[in-house]
Amino acid sequence: MSLYTATSEVTIALAVVKTLVLIVGGLVTFFALKAYRRTRQRALGLLAGGFGLVTLGLAFAGLLHEILDVSLELGVLAESVLVLAGFTVIAYSLYVQ
Repeated sequence: MSLYTATSEVTIALAVVKTLVLIVGGLVTFFALKAYRRTRQRALGLLAGGFGLVTLGLAFAGLLHEILDVSLELGVLAESVLVLAGFTVIAYSLYVQ
């Protein structure tokens, strides 16, 4: 197997996994938002927002790199900042009543 073939297979696998992350993360965010709308509990609204940020962040690096031609390092930094913000919001949502 040549290096090119291995690289392209990894690229395809990464695209598939990131797409699945977006789908499943979107579903988790949707259900959390649906629970918030049903109960109007602020914590569930924050939880939905946190999951949305994490989901967006997990797909952001590749998106920036492939579509906007941003360096991979800068894309990963942006991804990490969004994931950190999302987890911070999730932690806060679990802390508040």
